[in-house]
Amino acid sequence: MTIRSKQLVKLLIRILVTTGLLVWVFSQIGIGQFVQAVKTAKWQLLIAVWVLTVLFFWIRSVKMQLILKKQNCRSSIATIFKASVVTSLYSMILPGLLSTGAKWYILKKDSGKGSNVLSSMVYNQLSTLFIITAFGLAALMITNPVLILKTDVNNQWLLPLICGILLTFVIVITLLMLNSRTGGRIIDCLSYFLKPFPVKIRQKSQVILDQITTFQAAGAGFHLKIASITTIDTLIGGVIVYALSAKAANVIAPAGVLVWIFATISIMGRIPISLANLGVREVTLVGLLGIYGVEKSQSLLMSMIIFSSLVLMAAIGAMYQISWAVGSKKNTKSNDNKKMSNL
Repeated sequence: MTIRSKQLVKLLIRILVTTGLLVWVFSQIGIGQFVQAVKTAKWQLLIAVWVLTVLFFWIRSVKMQLILKKQNCRSSIATIFKASVVTSLYSMILPGLLSTGAKWYILKKDSGKGSNVLSSMVYNQLSTLFIITAFGLAALMITNPVLILKTDVNNQWLLPLICGILLTFVIVITLLMLNSRTGGRIIDCLSYFLKPFPVKIRQKSQVILDQITTFQAAGAGFHLKIASITTIDTLIGGVIVYALSAKAANVIAPAGVLVWIFATISIMGRIPISLANLGVREVTLVGLLGIYGVEKSQSLLMSMIIFSSLVLMAAIGAMYQISWAVGSKKNTKSNDNKKMSNL
């Protein structure tokens, strides 16, 4: 089987998974209920969701510029923002980390430093993932949905305990990995645990681990600054968008619950199993918000509002992509005319 055939098979599988999950969600909800949810929605909040999404994309671009500067890459915030929204466009088809290849290509072309851009993107992705995971575990530990379910009163402490252990593990591993003294040993240990995996996975994972080492000498101040911006742009930004989307759909849920649900969907969105995280996000919201008595139709509407903000960014990315394509054609024609005149 050729590489192109494999890619088509993977795309077909993701389409089937996306379709299957969406069909299941819609089969759980009556048309009348969903229509009623749409009628009673606070649509004026949709504009606020869109505006905030654009704002927090810009803040993420500021953070990425700081990381790139640490790698001696001088890309402007505007260029990074354009690369981010174009990535949103590709994420409609290519899931999670796969779509970031477009961002790498644009920033590599702009800075001329492919490996530096790659290490910056790896650091950005991992720092974001660690922050989201840490806050998600903390929120899950505090809110403890087992108390709502009341399935096993005697084991209500079990989920907070597991979350606490995982949270401690995430924090300790992050601190040790970013420390210049212990980082090398941690990466060596992680490399050892990769041995049972296939060669391709080992090689790609090893490249990522090697790229992390470039930031181990960055200093605690730099890591704290990036962690603070990540908390603002990804965690707070994401939760605010979720909260406004929930309010627009008349969903009532505690802020802590939205934090761990946002974290869960963000992490699952990095797994390449569906298109644009469609189906995964809907099933997760309908299932998890159902624990708190939220109607399935309202959860689905909330998911569609969140998805609309991603479509907005993809649309902006499409405009940039078209403008680049038109500009490239003009440059090609101009160069051809110069060659003809020289002849």
